[in-house]
Amino acid sequence: MMKAPFPIVSRRRLLKVAGALGAVSAMPRKGWADEDKKLNFYNWDTYIGETTVQTFTEKTGVQVQSDLFANNEELFAKLKEGNPGYDVIVPSDYMVQTMISADIIVPLDHAKLTNIGNLDSAFTNPSYDPGMSHSVPYKWGTVGIGYRMSKVETPTSWGDILDSDKYAGRIALLADERIVIGCALKYLGFSMNSTKESEIQAARDLLIKQKKNIKAFAPDEGQNMLVAGDADIVQEWNGDINQVMHDDKDLNYIVPKEGTNLFIDNLAIPKDAPHPQNALAFINHILDAQVEAEICNTIHYATPNAAARKLLSPEEQNNKTIYPPADVIAKGEQLHDIGDFVKLFDKAWTEVQAA
Repeated sequence: MMKAPFPIVSRRRLLKVAGALGAVSAMPRKGWADEDKKLNFYNWDTYIGETTVQTFTEKTGVQVQSDLFANNEELFAKLKEGNPGYDVIVPSDYMVQTMISADIIVPLDHAKLTNIGNLDSAFTNPSYDPGMSHSVPYKWGTVGIGYRMSKVETPTSWGDILDSDKYAGRIALLADERIVIGCALKYLGFSMNSTKESEIQAARDLLIKQKKNIKAFAPDEGQNMLVAGDADIVQEWNGDINQVMHDDKDLNYIVPKEGTNLFIDNLAIPKDAPHPQNALAFINHILDAQVEAEICNTIHYATPNAAARKLLSPEEQNNKTIYPPADVIAKGEQLHDIGDFVKLFDKAWTEVQAA
C-alpha cells in the first residue's frame, strides 16, 4: 500500500470511482433466474479500491451501486427487519455471529468462489464462522492511538486518552460503542467482551469522567482532525492513520500496552439479496490476487489474502502499522457476539453520550 499521495479521508470512505452512491431502499427483489446486471453494495467508508468496481463492471457488465454505513450496529439495524435491497455487505467478526443467529446472512456457495484458495489458511476457519460458511475475510487490523508528535509525548497507554486531562480538548474518540467501551475495559484490566455489569459500569464511569476532556466522538474522522489541527491525539483504526502518516511526517500510530481490538471484516450476502449470483461474482472478484492487491494499495489495511500480499511492495508488507508484530497480536482481542448482554453496552453508551 505504498501508493502516493495517500488520500486524506476517513476510514473506509468510498472513493467516487468505486460506483455511484445512492439509497437502495425499496429495491425490487428478483429471483436467481431473472437476475439483472446490477449489484447493491453496503460498505464501510474508505474500504474499496480505486478500480475494484470498474474492473468488475468491465468483466461482467454488472453495474454497482454503493451505500455506506458507519458501524456494525447501523448495519444490523438496517437489515434486522428485512433486506431493503443489498447484495453484498461487510460485517465485522462479531457481527457475522450475530447475523448468522438472526438469519440475516445466507450460506455461501464455495464452488462459485474459485479464488477462495488465495486466502491465508490462518483466516479460513474463524471462530465466528467456522469454515467460512457464511462469510469470507476481507480485511483485518487494529484500533490504536494516532497522534501529532510535535504536540504529544509518545503515548503508551489507553490512559493517555481515557484517563488524563493532559490533552484536554484535543482528544477524539471513535463513535463506536463496542470499541470505545471495549478499550476502556481493556485499560481497566477487563475483557473487551465483558458481560459483567460492574465492569461495564466501571468503563462507563471512566468515560463519563473523561468526557470533559474529549473534543469529539468522531465517526471515523480522527485522522482528518489530526491533519486539520482540530485534535492532537485520537483513537482510530490503523489503516486510517497509516494513510495520513505518508503525507504528514509529524503523525504517528501506536497500539497501547494494554492491548486492543483485532478486527476482521468480512464479505457476506444478506438474506433476500436481489442479485445473489452477481454477489458471489463480486466476492470472487475481490478474492482475486491482483484485485485485492490494488485494494490494499488504495486503503492500506492488512489483507488475509496470501496471494495478494505477495504482490505488495516489501515496504508495504513490512509496515508494522498495517501488519502488527507478534507481541501486539498476542495482546489483541477480537470482539464476540455477547447476545443480550449487548444491552449493557447500549445502556452504558447512552449514559456516556448523555453525560
